[in-house]
Amino acid sequence: MLILHGSDLQTGKPYRPGAAEAFVALARALGPDLVVVSGDLTQRAKAREYEVARRLLGRLGETAPVVVTPGNHDVPLYRVWERLFAPYRNWRRFIAPELDSVVRVGWATVVALNSSAPRRAIVGGRLDSDQLAFARRAFSSAPADDARVVVVHHHFVPTPDRDGGRPLPGARALLEAFEEMGVDLILGGHVHQTHVTTSRVLVEGPGPGIPVVTCGTTASSRGRGVETGRNTLGVIRLEGEVIEVVPHRFDPEAARFVPDEPRSFPRARAMVVPKERQT
Repeated sequence: MLILHGSDLQTGKPYRPGAAEAFVALARALGPDLVVVSGDLTQRAKAREYEVARRLLGRLGETAPVVVTPGNHDVPLYRVWERLFAPYRNWRRFIAPELDSVVRVGWATVVALNSSAPRRAIVGGRLDSDQLAFARRAFSSAPADDARVVVVHHHFVPTPDRDGGRPLPGARALLEAFEEMGVDLILGGHVHQTHVTTSRVLVEGPGPGIPVVTCGTTASSRGRGVETGRNTLGVIRLEGEVIEVVPHRFDPEAARFVPDEPRSFPRARAMVVPKERQT
């Protein structure tokens, strides 16, 4: 299974249409099984920004199913009344009616959880027990041999330079819960720089842990740390007992995303694909 992972498009003032075009071009060239955009589709949750994001998602959707989740920038910041009483009005109007979602693609079950918390944390995020229960039900009803993928905007593990702010509250307990569910891969964004690690950073236990892949900003000027001014995305391959993550960076001169060094992780659960699903 091939997943193309972008994040933090931030349509609006920071948006870089050239990088967005390269995102679409790579999707067309790769023909992935799934495209993930892990939040912050917009900069200020304005209708005109959502219109741009919706058009981009539509073009990506011509290549593969698309899974999205809201980020903190996808709810209003300065429109206080709207943030308190109708924070997801434009999200529901332009993107999707639901905030937490589950989709089955090929032989993978993908659960996207909304970590934005407009009434509790303007920048940071939250996941609650009801959302964990939602994920647990989705995975328990999925075929036992499905790959299990979680998509959440906010990060679980601090970046090496600590430039991404505080991780999700209760990150250790959340990762423990996902390990109990047999999750194979966690995809996110928010920190505006690529960060690839595993749940073993916070959770002790047998086995390799869950790969936790944080994407940088794919189509905005808000890269941070080592990716200041840069745009990045990830290409992830799940095959057999290995998960390979290949970060890609945007080359402005070539107007395309080019691969960096790949990283490979053993899966905690051996992936056995039934013959009828092999292609």
